[in-house]
Amino acid sequence: MGLLKTAIVGAAIYAGIKYITKKDPITGKSVVDDLKDKAPEWMEKAKDYKSEFETRASYAKDDLGI
Repeated sequence: MGLLKTAIVGAAIYAGIKYITKKDPITGKSVVDDLKDKAPEWMEKAKDYKSEFETRASYAKDDLGI
């Protein structure tokens, strides 16, 4: 049973990797390419959220008198 389970999991991982790296015939880009293109934008948004959180945390800390 362990060998069968390992084979099924391996096949699923292989199929997933093939799917995300397959190029779209229209755009010529894969899912991974799209993620790479959007990553810098997401990093900037994450930095904005981090600074907003730090600002709110400092205000909350000041309000509590800590």
